Amino acid sequence: MTRVKICGLMDTKAATAAAQAGADFLGILFAPSRRQLPPEKGKELADAIHRLKQPPLLVGVFVNTPETELNATAALCQLDFVQLSGDESWRYCRRIEYPIIKVIHISRETQSAQVLSEIETGLATPLKHPPLFLLDSKGGSYGGGSGKTFNWQLAAEVAAQHPVIVAGGLNPANITELVNKARPWGVDVSSGVESEGAKDTAKIREFIEAVRQAGSRDTA
Repeated sequence: MTRVKICGLMDTKAATAAAQAGADFLGILFAPSRRQLPPEKGKELADAIHRLKQPPLLVGVFVNTPETELNATAALCQLDFVQLSGDESWRYCRRIEYPIIKVIHISRETQSAQVLSEIETGLATPLKHPPLFLLDSKGGSYGGGSGKTFNWQLAAEVAAQHPVIVAGGLNPANITELVNKARPWGVDVSSGVESEGAKDTAKIREFIEAVRQAGSRDTA
């Protein structure tokens, strides 16, 4: 089953809708972005998510944040994962107390061999928890978040060897194609389920339903 992460949540209504629709991960941005929440507001949203009957796993998104500050925010909000969307080194990652989702930024020039090498380096690094990896288009306001797709053939080549989450320009209209082509472990969406800059509960449900239907065809 392809996992779904709904990112950039800012309010309880959207978070609850995503959880009820079957999201596996919910993301809160603590990195510079129009969706950024300060730690205190992030805690309020995290507390609301934790009160849900079946809460999804909670991810905090950071970019080049000092590790002491990151660990403190993760503890305050009781995060399940921290997503590192900057250019954090693997040495930095060793000082992080929480499970990591490490973003690998994909440009036009990126080759699958480079991505696989980065993943293998991460897997060989002695971390407190085994990392997950997220492929996202290079650019945007917080290391990713460009709202643009990248080469899905590259994603397919990497996903054939390692479980990865794919982000970048995904929406209800193209997610079936991505799942069928790349067979990723997970997918991540933010702006693709928004209308006029705010999370759209109908689009969230449509996106997750499309992922589930594509996944069910894979296993049929």
